[in-house]
Amino acid sequence: MTVPLSWYLIFATALFSIGFFGVLARRNAIAVLMGVELMLNAVNVNLVAFWRYLTPTDLSGQIFVVFVFAVAAAEAAVGLALMISIYRTRKSINVDELNELKL
Repeated sequence: MTVPLSWYLIFATALFSIGFFGVLARRNAIAVLMGVELMLNAVNVNLVAFWRYLTPTDLSGQIFVVFVFAVAAAEAAVGLALMISIYRTRKSINVDELNELKL
């Protein structure tokens, strides 16, 4: 029994929606970064699902997923480094308080 493509798309849509809500509703910068990670994982689910159902013999879907993983890892590293730097100077990572670019 195979899982239909629509189930993967529904799951990816739910995952992306949860991540999008997390980005818009959270005030903590770490929670915002986690929401962005959820959205990137939803993109990965879509890429793998379409790869599996359209061209399973071609490796292009897997290569795209590897690139998205690399972008997600770089985003997490840079984002966490920025949050540590901001916390050291302002003693808070509340997004509402970060409205100026100057320290």
